[in-house]
Order: sequence, then C-alpha cells, then structure tokens
Amino acid sequence: MDKIQGIPTTEKQRIVIIGAGFAGLQFAKSLKKNDFQIILLDKNNYHQFQPLFYQVATAGLEPSAISFPIRKAFQNRKDVHFRIATLEKVASDQNTISTNIGSLEYDHLVIAMGADTNYFGNKNIQEKAVPMKSLSEAIELRNVILGNFEKALNESEESRVRSLLNFVIVGGGPTGTELAGALSEMKNNILPKDYPELDFSMMHIYLLEANDKILNGYSEISSIKGKAYLEKLGTKVLTETFVKSYDGRNVELANGESLQTDTLIWAAGVKANPVNGLSEEVLGHGGRLKVNQFNKLNGQRNIYAIGDIALMQSDEYEKGHPQVAQVAIQQAELLAKNLRRDQKNQGWKEFNYKDKGSLATIGRNLAVADLPWFSFQGFFAWVLWLFVHLMAILGVKNRLFVFINWAWSYLTYDQSLRLLINPKKQS
Repeated sequence: MDKIQGIPTTEKQRIVIIGAGFAGLQFAKSLKKNDFQIILLDKNNYHQFQPLFYQVATAGLEPSAISFPIRKAFQNRKDVHFRIATLEKVASDQNTISTNIGSLEYDHLVIAMGADTNYFGNKNIQEKAVPMKSLSEAIELRNVILGNFEKALNESEESRVRSLLNFVIVGGGPTGTELAGALSEMKNNILPKDYPELDFSMMHIYLLEANDKILNGYSEISSIKGKAYLEKLGTKVLTETFVKSYDGRNVELANGESLQTDTLIWAAGVKANPVNGLSEEVLGHGGRLKVNQFNKLNGQRNIYAIGDIALMQSDEYEKGHPQVAQVAIQQAELLAKNLRRDQKNQGWKEFNYKDKGSLATIGRNLAVADLPWFSFQGFFAWVLWLFVHLMAILGVKNRLFVFINWAWSYLTYDQSLRLLINPKKQS
C-alpha cells in the first residue's frame, strides 16, 4: 500500500495517534511543540463532546455547539499533521499501520479509538434499536423522536399512537438517565404545546436497568435520589429488568412481560472498537486492550492505548478504570509527560487515577453529584453540573452558544431546535 501523501520526513521521532476523542486530542495537545512529529488520524474532522449527545438528541443543543474542528485546535502547531482516516491494520513487527488512505511508519503508536455500543450479541436489537454513541447517531435519534410525533398525528388507531409516543431506554447509567430526564421534561413542558391534537397521557417513558439500581457506581443516596427525580418527572423506572428481544414494535422482557414502542433506545453498554493486527493475548473484557501501569500495550515496546479502549488492571480497579472522560484525559497527560521524560533518559511515572467525582443531571434544578469528599443532590448539584460541562466544551464560541441555549431553555421552558433535518439520500 502507498504511503499517506503529504507527511514530511523528519529526524524527529514520529508519534501516530489513532482517534481524536478526549484521550487522543488531549495527548496531542499535551506534547510540547517540536519535541515530536505528531500524526493524528480520526474518521471525523471534528472532536465531539459525548456527554451532551443526549441534548442534541432531545433538541436542546445544535450539533455544532458540541463539536470542534480538529484542524482549528492545531492551527499553530506545525508539528501536528491531521488526516481523516480509519485504521485497517497494525503491523507491530514492522512499526507500520495500514489505513484506508495509505500506510504510515511510526516510532510510537498511540491507540485512542474509544468504544462503541455493545449489544451483547443480540442481533435483532442491534438491527432495530437506536444507539447514541456518536454525533450522527444523536442527530438520527432526534429525527426519530420528532418524526414519531408527526406520524402519530396521522394515525387513527390508538395502539399505533401509543406505540409511537412510547419510548423505552435501556441502560440506567448517566447516558440513559439523563436522556430519560430530558425526554420527560419535553413531554411535560414542550410537546403538548407543539402537538395539541395529541393526548400525551398516552405517552410513557421507560428506563430499564439490569442492575438493582440506576446510576450504578454512584453513591447509594445519589442512586436513590436519581430514581426519585425521574419518577417525579414521570419516567417509569424498572430495575432488575432484562431485555430479551425487540422486533421493532414490542420489547420482550426476560420476565415474560412486554412493552409496546416504535423506539427502543440502547444505552446499556459499550465495547472497545476493534484493532486488527494485534495478538488476541492483549484483548481483555469488552475488547479493551490490556496495558501496564504506563499505558503500554502488553508485550509491545512502542504501542500504547489510552482512554476507553485501554484496560489497566490494579488492586483498586480489578476490571479496569471506568470508561469516562477524566480517565482518558489523565492517561493522555501522563503518557505525554512520560514520552518527554523518555527523551531526557528519565524514568517513567506510573498512572494513578485521581477520581474528581461523578455528576449526572436528571432535569431542571435536579442533579446528583458525588465528589471525593461528599455527595449532594438537587439545585446546587445541577449548577455544578452546568459549570463543569460548560468549561469542558472546546472553544469560547461553543461555550457561549451552549450557555445561551441553556439560559433560553431555563427562562422560557422551551427549546428552539426541534427541527427534522434528514440528509438527502442518493438515488
């Protein structure tokens, strides 16, 4: 395969980064100028802020507000070269990778490809359910949600109207919980004004969780409060509930019961994106890549994995670290420091995750916050959630747009982005 065009030859060590999510982008930014030649590859030309996908899906934010052009992030970095590409294979014995646009040699390879939706081998759910692990999927979910109400207006059969108005969300983690809260607030404050012809007493939002509580991994009080907040908004929360199958109309549960809906939203788990060419010995639970305490791939000299795709086991984290943004960012920052230390023939420092806490918002003035020293819920947790997420978004303009949208929604109980925009398909 021909080499990727336009990448100059240099005497500097070349670091190739696969993926521009939280881990890959932070790693590239943390490397000092001119220390290395940096090649950053991603299938998109933008970084996407995953924690707010659900707000795009529920018409609270426009997609561009939580996206940031990768090239803009490195306009002043001549040592960084970005290409839109997908990884096809790693040849570790030759220090090369193959992509859909050509091959590339590396001195160091950093895999930060993240994770995708895990359907746990259930093919019919994979074919019929709606995921939300990318910006395009969030936009598609918004189209599905809004499209259902438009279709319901043209239905005369009550069972069909109910099926279109009902939404079943599988997965009681932060994503599913926040999405359920946002949908419930739409039902309570917005949709009846948009669709006065529809009877919204027929609309039900279900949140299904296989564990005995939602927000598993949060404190007990946050889990209890989160459930209470959702039920206050009208969400039906069903714990210890397993989904067996889905045919596009009926959700079959393991206990023999069923729920009728045209829309099953799957937020029940993730699995690492696959990497071809690596030994199966480095694959761990959920397809994650086993790494040591320096994020170096087991058995490899110059290949690293960071973020959601990395599985670093320790006494404290026997199943690896949680797949959250803070782990990805901290691993990226330390790996960049260690590679700079390596240039100076200094010893490497082991990764030690500093848990800064967990936040989840359920609705207006309703959120839970688990900080290292204490937990709290309600209005102040909601304000903290707003501040933390606003500051984490890339770009001053994006932060301003998000703040304006949030302020408008708070003051008016309305959202102005309820647009059905379907891309034109080629015939």
